[in-house]
Amino acid sequence: MSAPIHLDRDGHRTAIKWHRGRRRISDPVFTGGLIVEAMRLGASVEVDLVVHGDHGFAVLHDLTLERETTGEGKVRDTSAAALQELHLRGNDGEPITDKVLLLEDLCALLASEGVHPDALLQLDYKENLEALTPQAIANFGEGAAPIAASLILSGGDFDAIQALAKAAPDIATGYDPCYGESLARLKATGDYSGFIKQAVKTAPDARMIYLDYRIVLAAEEAGFDLVAPVHAAGRRVDAWTINHITPETIRQVERLLKLKVDQITTDDPEGLAKAFSS
Repeated sequence: MSAPIHLDRDGHRTAIKWHRGRRRISDPVFTGGLIVEAMRLGASVEVDLVVHGDHGFAVLHDLTLERETTGEGKVRDTSAAALQELHLRGNDGEPITDKVLLLEDLCALLASEGVHPDALLQLDYKENLEALTPQAIANFGEGAAPIAASLILSGGDFDAIQALAKAAPDIATGYDPCYGESLARLKATGDYSGFIKQAVKTAPDARMIYLDYRIVLAAEEAGFDLVAPVHAAGRRVDAWTINHITPETIRQVERLLKLKVDQITTDDPEGLAKAFSS
């Protein structure tokens, strides 16, 4: 089938983002081969970053190693060299051939393999400003440098994002205001307007605002379009994360497309593209 890169609807193009580097729901996460494939195709792809023991960044989601890798303990207490020797775990929890990537490993790999001019790699920083040392910030800039123009750095602590972005001048930034019980709070208060105004204000330099798709759809049900004010501010909207492609999620994606979201994050890009191919 054709590459799962975007969906076109009513004159608006919505990118399909490969969540954690997956092309299909059956794929393991954070493997170099699939990330290279996505970036060669011109896709949008997301990986997570956490701080390791040598003040650099590992391409992992958790702050501990057991679930995602063959290691044990905290990522923060593990050296770069030790991380590079650990294997990732597949969806069944069993070790796979691929090893843990560090930020500099991934960026060097992509620089050597080649990146499509339309490709965009989202680096989703999972910690906060307090987790960053001056050395970590400097190491981020050095690691991201080879492909900084093809990167967008995101997270929920925009002060941390700004601090890291200063070390990589060509990098774009994004902001995710959704955390904890955001959906429940918004359903209770109905203050979707205040929520999105605060998000845009908090992150004045963010190119992309990342929104839990359930919040986008809850706002629509309440009669408020969360996407329009972001577009009016000159930003773009990513709706995350469609995990499985089912009749229900297909209907939800239809609604997101009508709202003209600019990107949809999914664990099954190929399945999503196939569902809308006819």
